[in-house]
Amino acid sequence: MLPRGLLSGLFLGAAGLGANPCRVEVVERGTDWPVPGVELRTVHGARLVSDNAGLIAFDLPELMGRETWAEIRGHGYGVKRDGFGYAGVRFVPRAGATVRIEVERTQPARRLGRLTGAGLFAESQKLGEELDWPESGVLGCDSVVTARFGGKHYWFWGDTNLARYPLGIFNVSAATTAGFTPPARPPLKVRFDYFRNAAGAPRGVAEVPGDGPTWVWGAATLPDARGREHLVASAVKVRGNMEAYRWDLVEWDATVAKFAPLLTFWQKSAEEPKPTKVPDGHALRWTDAAGKAWLLFCNPFPTMRCPATYEAWKDPATWEPLTPDRRVLTPEGKPVEAHGGDLAWHPWSRRWLLLFTQKGGASSYLGEIWLATAPSPTGPWTEARQIATHDHYTFYNPVLHAESFRDDSPLIHFEGTYVTTFSGHREPTPRWDYNQVLYQVDLSAPPFGAGK
Repeated sequence: MLPRGLLSGLFLGAAGLGANPCRVEVVERGTDWPVPGVELRTVHGARLVSDNAGLIAFDLPELMGRETWAEIRGHGYGVKRDGFGYAGVRFVPRAGATVRIEVERTQPARRLGRLTGAGLFAESQKLGEELDWPESGVLGCDSVVTARFGGKHYWFWGDTNLARYPLGIFNVSAATTAGFTPPARPPLKVRFDYFRNAAGAPRGVAEVPGDGPTWVWGAATLPDARGREHLVASAVKVRGNMEAYRWDLVEWDATVAKFAPLLTFWQKSAEEPKPTKVPDGHALRWTDAAGKAWLLFCNPFPTMRCPATYEAWKDPATWEPLTPDRRVLTPEGKPVEAHGGDLAWHPWSRRWLLLFTQKGGASSYLGEIWLATAPSPTGPWTEARQIATHDHYTFYNPVLHAESFRDDSPLIHFEGTYVTTFSGHREPTPRWDYNQVLYQVDLSAPPFGAGK
């Protein structure tokens, strides 16, 4: 048996290590930008992931003061492999010390960080930093649609995980921000004002009758004949293996801060097993050559349009199905198959941008993100280039943040759902899985701009 004093000293030493970890900074080589979402995996399988500030609080007692090797896993960021094929770094973690790890960005998109979920600055907080950052109560959430309404930016997400249950909210979680301007310098900090219940927990905002989850798509703000604005969307009910069985038009009721169903425009039946026209995907305002304003519904290609008025939107008789040209070609003329995505006009490049997840990509079935351009929202889509990769991981329903586009800036920003679903990956990234991740691309840099 160890003497009492020695035993107490061991406990005090362990407590000291936990209270004073090694500060590991993960930065992009050449720019010093912090890199969120980079995983360090030790020889014995411990996993540590950089937070939105690119920090890791390394506090493994068994490795403190020892030369440590860690594999680098970074989805578009990494280090060179050694002679045995291992891609990692060596360092000696010491309590209170700082270790800097440089990683090479191997893709056009720069990862800015997570928008949603818990512990966005958990590693920083272990190091005594970002202590004023509040936790939202949301642990994970599915795809987003956004709209501007009443002077605020509205965010609507699909199924949402809370600490008390994996699908704590399955009828659309939502929040507002004053606007959305991605940071000029890191870290990414977006404070969402969530709609909450009487107990203060985030709540659902789309109570549509029927079994199963509710998802909303095609959110838009439209004027009526008197000039009054309405925040509207379409809502789909799903069951079983993501089988859609009902679509409704819904409108935001500001008095109760919820969507209210207006019209069920399709229900699954033997006579109509699938809807013929759906305001699905993301809503995009577009004015044609004759000067008429339309609302296009895109995912990523425009598949339906209606006049850009409240009255036309809620009257399915005004809806016009579109047959888009789905061909997307690389600069070499090679076709790329698009899955879901988004479409927007970029004023700096004066081109329409098509952002999409590639179906059947090399690194992952639904993990590689591409960007193509065209002179009009109907194509032809050319110059397609891969901008982000997620190795053996999924990144679906990517969304362009067109509200941040400027005519004097080549930067674009997009987000998507980072999740193991459809990838076969059985090791979800701690804290990051099933959340929205934001990227930035500079269209003036290769492979799109100068020196491409």
